[in-house]
Amino acid sequence: MICSKCGADSDKSVRFCTNCGNPLTQTVESQTDHETRIEQTEGNQNRIGYSERINDPAFASYRRQATAWSFIFAGILAVIVIVGFFIYGETSSEMDNPQALYIGLGIGGMFLTIALLATISRMRIKQWDGVVIDKKIEKKTRRNKDSNGQYYTERYTLYTIVFKTDRGKIINKFEEDDDTIFNYFEIGDQVRHHKGLGTLEKYDKSKDDIIFCNACSTLNDINDDKCYRCSCPLLNK
Repeated sequence: MICSKCGADSDKSVRFCTNCGNPLTQTVESQTDHETRIEQTEGNQNRIGYSERINDPAFASYRRQATAWSFIFAGILAVIVIVGFFIYGETSSEMDNPQALYIGLGIGGMFLTIALLATISRMRIKQWDGVVIDKKIEKKTRRNKDSNGQYYTERYTLYTIVFKTDRGKIINKFEEDDDTIFNYFEIGDQVRHHKGLGTLEKYDKSKDDIIFCNACSTLNDINDDKCYRCSCPLLNK
């Protein structure tokens, strides 16, 4: 099917141009098939479009809690390390305080720095709209080392989904030995990457029976109202 905006030729089964994301003009036959499918799935028409539920306060609360827990966890690790090195410096003949304490403070500070950088990284996540332009399945191998220091060959399957953003940037999403997300998206799907969350939402969810939570990425039933894990609203309405 030829795109009226950029002239690219896309598969007739897709509804958005795989080059620029522009909605494609359907033939009479495809429109009839689409109308029939909508009638057969009555109640799903409200699952076409990006959900306004992303503005629910629960998502902002989830982001704040995630930030708080990352610092709490890092703080606990930092205290354990600092106290451990201090005790080691007091009881060991190999290292004395304050040298041991300084090492503990350095490692503890590293944990807190990692938490800070992770928070800054989440805050810098930007929103973009795009389209799925390709999907790949690759059989790969890599060398790993076991607990005895011996190398062995590991075989795995790499699933790749390729997105093209509205600004023309190509983004690849990888998963190893898990085809759930790979099967969830199809070439031609229009998507939105949400700011501050780093999760993807489909524009057309009318044919789906599953949905990923846009807060914690947990897989849910499409008919559920909230994520069973974090209680954030699912973007299915």
